[in-house]
Amino acid sequence: MPIDPAKAVAAEPRSAEISWDHKDVQLYHLGLGAGAPATDPDELRYTLESRLHVLPSFATVAGAGMGVVGGLSAPGIDIDLAAVLHGGQSITLHRPVPTGGRAVSTSRVAAVYDKGKAAVLVLRSEASDADGPLWTSDAQIFVRGEGGWGGDRGPSERLALPDRRPDATVERPIREEQALLYRLSGDWNPLHADPEFAKLAGFDRPILHGLCSYGMTLKAVVDTLLDGDVTRVRSYRTRFAGIVFPGETLRLRMWADEGRVQVAVTAVERDDAPVLADTVVEHS
Repeated sequence: MPIDPAKAVAAEPRSAEISWDHKDVQLYHLGLGAGAPATDPDELRYTLESRLHVLPSFATVAGAGMGVVGGLSAPGIDIDLAAVLHGGQSITLHRPVPTGGRAVSTSRVAAVYDKGKAAVLVLRSEASDADGPLWTSDAQIFVRGEGGWGGDRGPSERLALPDRRPDATVERPIREEQALLYRLSGDWNPLHADPEFAKLAGFDRPILHGLCSYGMTLKAVVDTLLDGDVTRVRSYRTRFAGIVFPGETLRLRMWADEGRVQVAVTAVERDDAPVLADTVVEHS
């Protein structure tokens, strides 16, 4: 078996120094669709350096996502990248992300689960700067065809939607060129840009990055229910339930409870096909 779970989990963490500045943050926000309308004061906090606030999901691209790359090359893991799917993502914030800085990002395989027909790797990345911990990010990676060794199946909880009307419903259009812009933040997978590559992968055209939908969703929650205050976000998790294409529209239904917002994200043009599920933002 190309995955040795015990060896992967026991491997020494890998560390690297990462850095970013306001231009990286602004580019990331623009890749999520920020800046429309360009002069809207609520949008300028994402696009103008003198007013800049950092959306916490920026942690997934800071340093070009070193945690996922480092995890897939860890000892005990020898897999075909064509069999890899990003199944879920979570971030825990230890304090607000600064608009620029340097940090040490440490990545490791936190767990390996046996789902029968697939293995799931939990790739954990922890970032700290001179003032202490910044964030912890977990990527759940499905590796098709690598399960079946009789290991721990891991958690499989599915979050039911509340039995009431959403407290807010918003729609967010995805620009035709949005994947081309988002990939400049570090995800160069041609699946999101090259029509011929997308066809080889089974899609009739390039798809949007799952982490772009992830960031768009957090921005919508912050703007709609958290008064635009990114510092209120404490953690954010989701499961990638389906794809979305540039040019389509995301529909986000939000249910607010004390200290948390649950979100269901679907593709409007495809009869509300699921895009993100089990999605929760915890906040102050």
